[in-house]
Amino acid sequence: MPGLGTVVNVVAVILGGIVGILFGKKIKETLRASLMRVLGIAVLFVGMAGAFSGMLRINAGKIETYGTMMMIISLVVGTLIGELIRIEDRLETFGEFLKRKINAKNDQGFVSAFVNTSLVICVGAMAVVGSIEDGLKGEHTTLFAKALLDFLIVIVMSSTLGLGSLFSFIPIGIFQGSITLLARFAEPLFSYGNIITDMSLVGNIMIACVGINLCFGKTIRVGNMLPSLIIAIIYSAITTFLN
Repeated sequence: MPGLGTVVNVVAVILGGIVGILFGKKIKETLRASLMRVLGIAVLFVGMAGAFSGMLRINAGKIETYGTMMMIISLVVGTLIGELIRIEDRLETFGEFLKRKINAKNDQGFVSAFVNTSLVICVGAMAVVGSIEDGLKGEHTTLFAKALLDFLIVIVMSSTLGLGSLFSFIPIGIFQGSITLLARFAEPLFSYGNIITDMSLVGNIMIACVGINLCFGKTIRVGNMLPSLIIAIIYSAITTFLN
């Protein structure tokens, strides 16, 4: 059943958020701050590891780099588009809307928790590749594994960042569901060239940027980098066609 992987992932995020919120009430504020920095470091290194695994190749005993130009063009053009259409502002506006709807006006960290958690669990390689596998073959293994990881991640993030983390189930449902639907009806696109590899590389760099924000405060508007994933698809398709 196509889409089942995303459904399970959404349920896992909701359950993780509930567990984290209940558990987080018992954690002291100083410990929460320490856990948030540690979480930021973990997210940073997960993103870096994924990016390096996509960029570095061993050829004849020598380390070579892959996708440098694709990465630069995708990030620059994608971020330019994101800044022009103000994606992160719209994410924050939606977060404020949710905050009002659930009557959480006194929760100052709600929007930040919602945006940061949504970006961590949405833009990684497993989200992209798993959703494509779900749409193309009805294969749920990757998304089931991701659901377990997200369950643990959201427990930690909701216990330190707060209630907003729980509502990240909304963007992940939309994001992964859209990729699954697109893959189902545009199968040739995702089997063309290095599209999946390039999307995963760019997505992992964005995860590393979320880790930087968690460690050092909001220094990078990662939400505005989201169009970079689309630019990576276009770049990969064009270069494959030209070669």
